[in-house]
Amino acid sequence: MTIRVVVVDDHPVFRLGMVALLASLAGVEVAGQVADAAQARDAVGPGVDVVLMDLHLGTDSGIELTRELVARDPRLAVLVVTMNEDDESVVAAVRVGARGYLLKTAGPEEVERAVRAVANGELILGPQVAARAMSALVSGRTAVRVPFPELTDREREVLDLMARGHDNTAIARRLVLSPKTVRNHVANVLAKLAVPNRSAAIVRAREGGLGGAGAS
Repeated sequence: MTIRVVVVDDHPVFRLGMVALLASLAGVEVAGQVADAAQARDAVGPGVDVVLMDLHLGTDSGIELTRELVARDPRLAVLVVTMNEDDESVVAAVRVGARGYLLKTAGPEEVERAVRAVANGELILGPQVAARAMSALVSGRTAVRVPFPELTDREREVLDLMARGHDNTAIARRLVLSPKTVRNHVANVLAKLAVPNRSAAIVRAREGGLGGAGAS
C-alpha cells in the first residue's frame, strides 16, 4: 500500500529536502507540500495518510492545525517534525492527536521509520524525545502539565512573554508578528482566562508557571 504524505513546514529549504527524501522511499508518495495552515487545509484531503507537521508556521500554530486536521479526519496520522524538544510541546502535540514526534535533527532512517510507523497506527517518539521522557520517569518527576490548556499554542507564547514583562511592541518583534495580531492574541487571552486586564493576566500567568516563574 502506498503511503500518501503531505509536508507542512514554512521553511522552504527544509521542506524541499524532506520532500526529496520522502520521494526516494519505496511505497511513499508526496501528495503535497505547503507552508501554512490555509494551504494545509486544502492539501490534506481524504486520500492523505500522513502529515509531517512543523509546530511553528509563521503566525499559525502547528498544534492548532493538528487538532483541526485530526478532528476532521481521525484516521489521519500527524507526525510532528520540529526543533522544539521541550516536554510541553511533546505533550501538547500528543494531546491534540499527533501520533509521532521527531526533531529536525533526525536522520533519514529515523524519518522513514517514523512515517511508516505512524501510517501503521503506531505512536512513535524520536530517540532524543523518548530519552527525555524516560529521564522524567526515572527521576520521578510528575507528568508534564501544559499550563492554560484553553489557550492556543501562540496565545500561550504571548502570555509567557507578557509575564516576562514585554509590551506588545516587544512581543510582536520577538514573535515576528504584526502589532495588530499581538493585540488580538492579548484580547483572546484576557477573554479565555476571564480576567479584566493585562495585569491580572500576568498574575495568573506567573501563578501558572509562565514568565520564568518557578524555573529551576
